[in-house]
Amino acid sequence: MITDADCPSGGIEIVRDVFNRVGDKWSLIVIRTLDAGPQRFTALRHSIPGISQRMLTLTLRQLERDGLVSRTVYGEVPPRVEYALTELGETIVPPVIALATWAFAHEREIVAHRDRYDAENFAEEAG
Repeated sequence: MITDADCPSGGIEIVRDVFNRVGDKWSLIVIRTLDAGPQRFTALRHSIPGISQRMLTLTLRQLERDGLVSRTVYGEVPPRVEYALTELGETIVPPVIALATWAFAHEREIVAHRDRYDAENFAEEAG
């Protein structure tokens, strides 16, 4: 368990902030997609099924704000914008892959626990 004493700044706020960022619906998918290399907005959007233009824009802005993604505007007509992982962003890829690997490895077990929990709890509510 991480406590305030474990954090150099004396608080766990940054840990909570990072967990909130990477725990949202789209950030990890965007990070994993950009791990393949820089992409333009439209290509990125087409690479991520189900993400809206607005949600991709918001997600990229937050990742840029956190220093995980860079945005490069090229002085062309029409303007060309590319998004890429920063050096800091690249450091989050290995733990993300490790978490995804863990989830895949334990999928059946997790689903079985969920099914058992749902059966027990929804049976009580129905009865």
